[in-house]
Amino acid sequence: MRKLAIKELEEKAKEIRKDVIRMVYEAQSGHIGGALSSAEIFSSLFFNVLNHDPKRPDWNERDRFVLSKGHACAGLYSAMARSGYFEVSELNTFRKIDSRLQGHPSRADLPMLEASTGSLGQGLSIAVGIALGLRLDSLKSRVYCLAGDGELDEGQIWEAAMAASHYKLDNLCAIIDVNGLQIDGWTKDIMNTQPLLDKFESFGWHVLEADGHNIKDILRAFEDAKKIDDMPVAILAQTVKGKGVSFMENKAEWHGKPPTKEEMIRALVELGDGKDER
Repeated sequence: MRKLAIKELEEKAKEIRKDVIRMVYEAQSGHIGGALSSAEIFSSLFFNVLNHDPKRPDWNERDRFVLSKGHACAGLYSAMARSGYFEVSELNTFRKIDSRLQGHPSRADLPMLEASTGSLGQGLSIAVGIALGLRLDSLKSRVYCLAGDGELDEGQIWEAAMAASHYKLDNLCAIIDVNGLQIDGWTKDIMNTQPLLDKFESFGWHVLEADGHNIKDILRAFEDAKKIDDMPVAILAQTVKGKGVSFMENKAEWHGKPPTKEEMIRALVELGDGKDER
């Protein structure tokens, strides 16, 4: 795929946000906050970083992407559709009966996914297994895994972190969406996992930090990650939950509730889509 320029990637992130708002409104179910916080990460990965071919989703030499925070799949589905894996119109079926676009990623329904995820903490373990498999097959493909900071409460994350370091998986890059919130409130109050940089370094990872809403900074971090040998890389992406919609930003209640019609219109207006016709 042609790599997009920064301005184009910013527009893709905006499209992803608008898709997320529409999808969750239409289904009256889904997770908005963590999908909005990850929009620039999805945009950067699917339109610039990943070596992939939507026309050949089973291409053996492709890079792999695992969404460990599976509840944020509305953002993933948007990025996949807009990069050509399926028609954008299929986004309208999100969370509906017989839809391939389940409320959490289901490989059984959407085979071009690398893994079924949503049970928090498991995605990084899956990514470690894929990275080991690629090494055994002598493939130079990379594995990218997006996890949430609230998800780091799960002990399995740290078991996977130990394994990745032990096996020196330099083909593995974990991106942590550090938005500071989870379903019950601020992560520092629910289970304080800070300082994340020190923790990942103590587990034998090379750690990079980035502004998760600055495309240029995100791309810089991904390029730096590729230069690291004999160690897995963790990118700590500082983000805002609900980013882009003023009344959703930094609000735990927008972790998993759908907007009303008025809220949907207001959100789309803030994202630059049409006029406020309330």
